[in-house]
Amino acid sequence: MGFKLISVASLIAFYGCYFIKMFLQKKQGIQTDQIGKGKVGFVKFVEVTMKVAAVLVFVAGLVSIFIGTNYGSVTVRVMGAAISVVGTFVFIAAVQTMRDSWRAGVSKTDKTELVTKGIYQISRNPAFLGFDLLYIGTLLMFFNWILCILTVFAIIMYHLQIVNVEEEFLLATFGNEYLQYKQKVCRYIGRKR
Repeated sequence: MGFKLISVASLIAFYGCYFIKMFLQKKQGIQTDQIGKGKVGFVKFVEVTMKVAAVLVFVAGLVSIFIGTNYGSVTVRVMGAAISVVGTFVFIAAVQTMRDSWRAGVSKTDKTELVTKGIYQISRNPAFLGFDLLYIGTLLMFFNWILCILTVFAIIMYHLQIVNVEEEFLLATFGNEYLQYKQKVCRYIGRKR
């Protein structure tokens, strides 16, 4: 029962942050969800497939939590709980640090700033890292092969979004400022020397 509680609390905090932020931005006239909008070709494919993967892994995670699958040892499940909680805090810190520059997907029409402070000093993509950690933690607590396949699929799609969409957009938008930032901070976690 403890793992279910931790998982559900993590999901509520994580997605609560996500949707509350979207709601607050909408009240300010900011369209947060830019996934697939105004995109074509490979970029649209990556963004839309990423969104589908996110929904599928979320649903599979919920089903796994409520069915209570647990093929892992207690130690693995405890690690999963810790990873889920850390992922939730990382995501919330990322969204709060981005303030009104946060978007789901990229928008070539919205004027945003390059955020390099706070958690962005140790990760160029802490929101994506938060998603990955949440999904990995849920998988470790409630392992099953369907959830495993969907978790890997979602993580791959997030990575493709970062490498093929986000990084190209940031380079085109912020140029040398982004290149300097990229030379100092790792894609997922850590600072470069």
